[in-house]
Amino acid sequence: MTKNAQAKRSRRLRKKLFLEEFAVLGFAATGQCAEGAGQITDKFIDDFIALIESRNLLIGGGFDKNAFDVFICPAARYASATQEDRNAVEHWLAAQGFMQQIEVGPLVDAYYGD
Repeated sequence: MTKNAQAKRSRRLRKKLFLEEFAVLGFAATGQCAEGAGQITDKFIDDFIALIESRNLLIGGGFDKNAFDVFICPAARYASATQEDRNAVEHWLAAQGFMQQIEVGPLVDAYYGD
């Protein structure tokens, strides 16, 4: 979309479409259990969700016994996840010890991608 077309959108429409100053940012996180380290347990999932909720975020995605792939975004309507949120999740996952190949993606537009 050209800059000219975007400039014609009213504030109300930008808000409705979650564009520009109303963009909502989130990030992806993935990880796998280290070889021979066991499996992802219900306690790990519960603790991970508790961390996410304590930062007023939501999580969507999936877990299986050896891996997870999730997207994390804000719980509030026009809020965004922050770099602090991203760093907190990354550090928490690294501290678990049995996870390998942990990847926490950059902040991206939760509605439109990059």
